Amino acid sequence: MSHSIFDMRRHPLALCLCALMGFAAVAPAYSADKPKGQEISRAIAKEMTAAQKAMAANQWTEVLKNLDGLDTRSGLTAYDKTKINDFRGYSYVKLNKLKEAEGAYEAAIAAGGYTSEELARTTHLLFQVAAQNQQNAKAIEYGKTVTESSQATPNDFLVMAQLYYLQKDCKNSGVWSDKAVAAYRKANEAPKEVLYQIKLQCASDAGDTGAMKAGLYDLIHVTNKTSYWNNLIRLERQDERDDKNTLMIYRIMYDTNSMNADTDYIEMAQLLGDAGLPGEAAAVLDKAMSTNQIKDEHKERTTRLLNALKTRADADKKGLPGLEAEASKNPAGQADVKLGEVYFGAGDYQNAVTAINRGIGKGQVKDLDQAYVYLGRADAALKNNAEAKKAFEKLKTVPNISPRVLKLWELYSDKLGS
Repeated sequence: MSHSIFDMRRHPLALCLCALMGFAAVAPAYSADKPKGQEISRAIAKEMTAAQKAMAANQWTEVLKNLDGLDTRSGLTAYDKTKINDFRGYSYVKLNKLKEAEGAYEAAIAAGGYTSEELARTTHLLFQVAAQNQQNAKAIEYGKTVTESSQATPNDFLVMAQLYYLQKDCKNSGVWSDKAVAAYRKANEAPKEVLYQIKLQCASDAGDTGAMKAGLYDLIHVTNKTSYWNNLIRLERQDERDDKNTLMIYRIMYDTNSMNADTDYIEMAQLLGDAGLPGEAAAVLDKAMSTNQIKDEHKERTTRLLNALKTRADADKKGLPGLEAEASKNPAGQADVKLGEVYFGAGDYQNAVTAINRGIGKGQVKDLDQAYVYLGRADAALKNNAEAKKAFEKLKTVPNISPRVLKLWELYSDKLGS
């Protein structure tokens, strides 16, 4: 089954044109000081000089007029033919006639008059032009040469990954995506989002859920976008059968602001209510209602559920002094942790942190994973991100914690505050 999460075909080679225009800004030139064999013949010197003057004045059509018919004259050297077509190619680029530019530069290379440095430059340019002209197979061949050069840029590797993807060759696209990521990191630059999107789309096209998850983890590391959080959590949740773990996953979805379906808000609230956390459940539904997330056909049912949860939440809030007194006398930490969860549901995050820390310190906490999660969430709500990260780090010490849940909270912690 194919999951259409992101479609690269809507964004074909978006970076190529910028790279092409910047590269083409290096104008061709010739000099009377060239060694023998690298001088313009007298037979065309007048027209080439005129073409160069027109080029300096940005008169690209005039450049082409001066070059018209020159390469049919007799006695031209390889250098003459190369320079005529090099000037043409540059002018066509400036006129945005990229198909004509491609032909001109190919003729310039075929004439054999470039120096090794000029040949590398022109091959690089042809790589970009062929990609823009959607001649993907030809661009790939140029790209193989370009990327073997010491002058290759990270963007060149990125374009190769895109070209292979457009050729429906996901295997090689993935290989070049990895090369591009390595090139960006070597250049101390952040890898481009599109590299991971390519991998994600390939995995989606193949119906490879594991690879899709891996791609989404990478994209979240790079961008922290809520859309990727939403897709990742949906994939992780679809295989989860344990209500406790499902609720943990919903908490991450809620805290990353990636919850966008009313059924998710409703189910999360129901699970929280069943877990004896009506204050937090009511807060979840309040948010859904206030942001118009609830569909009309679910509003009556949701309103009834919200009213019932608020009644229970109000009772919990009124009972806080009694819970506080009971917890302070109890030598076990479970009562303090439960008190902290009630404080959290009431929006009193500082008291939540105090109570949960006290409970963890006492020991004998039934659900340590939940205690650390609420401690981390409360600290995050207080903008104490360093303390929140410490709490989430403790999750890996909890025996029998779900690996899926642990990995998601680790990712959440890693991006906290970014």
